[in-house]
Amino acid sequence: MAPSMISLAFFVLLIVGSANAQLSTNFYSSSCPKLSSTVKSTLQSAISKEARMGASILRLFFHDCFVNGCDGSILLDDTSSFTGEKNANPNRNSARGFDVIDNIKTAVESACPGVVSCADILAIAAADSVAILGGPTWNVKLGRRDAKTASQSAANTAIPAPSSSLSTLTSMFSAVGLSTKDLVALSGGHTIGQARCTNFRARIYNETNIDTSFATTRKSSCPSTSGSGDNNLAPLDLQTPTSFDNNYFKNLVNKKGLLHSDQQLFNGGSTNSIVSGYSTNPSSFSSDFAAAMIKMGDIKPLTGSNGEIRKNCRKTN
Repeated sequence: MAPSMISLAFFVLLIVGSANAQLSTNFYSSSCPKLSSTVKSTLQSAISKEARMGASILRLFFHDCFVNGCDGSILLDDTSSFTGEKNANPNRNSARGFDVIDNIKTAVESACPGVVSCADILAIAAADSVAILGGPTWNVKLGRRDAKTASQSAANTAIPAPSSSLSTLTSMFSAVGLSTKDLVALSGGHTIGQARCTNFRARIYNETNIDTSFATTRKSSCPSTSGSGDNNLAPLDLQTPTSFDNNYFKNLVNKKGLLHSDQQLFNGGSTNSIVSGYSTNPSSFSSDFAAAMIKMGDIKPLTGSNGEIRKNCRKTN
C-alpha cells in the first residue's frame, strides 16, 4: 500500500475510532467473550441466597447513573482526597450489594483481566437482576469506563428522595435526560425490594391518600416515634416483593404505594394515566422499563481514554 494510502487509512481509523467512542452491545465480544455468563452465574448464586439482592443491585445502578453518570463512582470507598457516595444521605445504611459486585469483578478479572470496567459490570448485573426475578430482558450497551473520583455532595443533591413531590421527581429525571414516562417506568423497579421504616413513616401515619388497612399493616412494624424501628423493613410491593411484575402499579391505583414518592405517581396528577396503563398492561410496562433502563445507562458515560478500568471496584488504580 502506498504511504499516502496508509496515512489515509490511519486517518479514517482515527475518525471512526473517535466516532465509535459510544457504547455498544458487543463491546467485549472479542476481548471478554465469557463476560455475560460469568456475571450471570455469580449474580444468580447471590440472588438464590437472598432474593432481595436483585433489587439492591438495580438500585445501585440507578444511584450510580444519577450522580455524574454511569461511571461506577458509587462503588468507590472514601479516600484522603475525596469523600465518596457510599455515606451520602440516599445511600448511608441502605445502599448494599457492594460485596456481590466485588465477587462478580473477581470472577470477571479471572476470565479476562484488566478489560471490563466496574461501571459496565454494574450495568450488566442490574439487567440480569431484573431478568432473574422474572422481568424483561434487554441488550445492555457497554464500553463505559470507571471514574477516578466520587462526590458525596453530588449524591446528596442528584438522587430523588422518597419524600419527593411529583414535580420534584419530574424535574430531577428531566435533569438527566429522562422523560416523565421514563420516570414512571423506572419507578416500577419498586416492584421488588424493601424500604426502611424511616422512609415511609410519615406516609403511613400522616397521609390520607392511603388505603387504611394497608397503613395499619405497615404500622405494625414501623412505630410512629422517630428513632424507634427506623431500619425495620417492608416490601415496596406487598403482593410479590421478589417477582418483577406490574403489581407495583396495581398497588398505586389502590392507594397502596409504600413511599410518598411512589403514590405521587397516582394522585390526580399528570402521570395517573401512565400508571393506569401499566397496571392493566404488563407488556407495555416491560417494554417501557427496558427502554428507560437503556436510556438511563446512556447518562454521561466515560468512554475512550477517559476514566480507567479499575482492578478493584472499591478503589482507583
